[in-house]
Amino acid sequence: MNRRQLQEQAERARQRAVELGEAGDARAIGELIELCRHAGPTVRRAAASALGKLAANEGIRDAAPALCALTRDAHPQVRQYASLALGKIGYESALPALRDAANRPAEPDYVLSAALRAIEQIGAAVRARQVFGPAACTRCGQTVTREERELSQRQFQRTYCNACFDAVFIERRNFDMKVQNQKTILAADRTVVQSQGERRIADWLRAHDIDYRYDDKFQIIQGFAVRPDFYLPRYDLYVEYWGLDTTDYKIGMLLKQKLYQQEGKRLVSIYPADIFQLDAKLSAALLQNQKQR
Repeated sequence: MNRRQLQEQAERARQRAVELGEAGDARAIGELIELCRHAGPTVRRAAASALGKLAANEGIRDAAPALCALTRDAHPQVRQYASLALGKIGYESALPALRDAANRPAEPDYVLSAALRAIEQIGAAVRARQVFGPAACTRCGQTVTREERELSQRQFQRTYCNACFDAVFIERRNFDMKVQNQKTILAADRTVVQSQGERRIADWLRAHDIDYRYDDKFQIIQGFAVRPDFYLPRYDLYVEYWGLDTTDYKIGMLLKQKLYQQEGKRLVSIYPADIFQLDAKLSAALLQNQKQR
């Protein structure tokens, strides 16, 4: 198929997406999800816009993962329309992708505005559901009061009854204290880290004038509070140092790696054997990251 034929095919697909959105038929959701994966950016943009027009349909939840993926599309207008559609749909599962979009310093203003607007819309939808809809504790299943729901949502972004709230609060406080007590090693920039491997990574980043956030609990991925070892804002890149070899540690490592992969996060995994070639490993990862963005 030559270039002209490809362009004509893409235009037909774009028109199809527009028509499906205008028709407002929920049966079109599956086809539009497929069009979100089309090779043509104008098709993906039209598909995202059409899904936004179908936001009131019950089956629209199935479109959220495809739209979240489009918030990382190579074309800014596709990212913009994906964010706008997610805002209309109003599901909390889209918030991590939208927050990532809103925190990218290199994004055009119209993309940032779309992401921020979508975050506000979802927040409003969540508050409305909290006011008018019944809810159950995600830990024990017991029906919760409005006050219990509001408190637990503010603290954990999950719904807990008072008893489970107290239990989870203690568990997380103990975990945070354990992590803090393990930080005993000073990096060159005065950051206190947990291991010599992390110190080497911190020193490399500082030597290359790369800003980072260390062990910062700021990203929610599928309801999990994720604490990456290092987050590089300039590159929107996560760096994890997997320094232990116990069974429990490996189970946690695989779970965390799976979460990054499911959410489309860019992750660099560093293992003890990589420390001796750290410069080559991180330099290659940053170069690859720049090519993908």
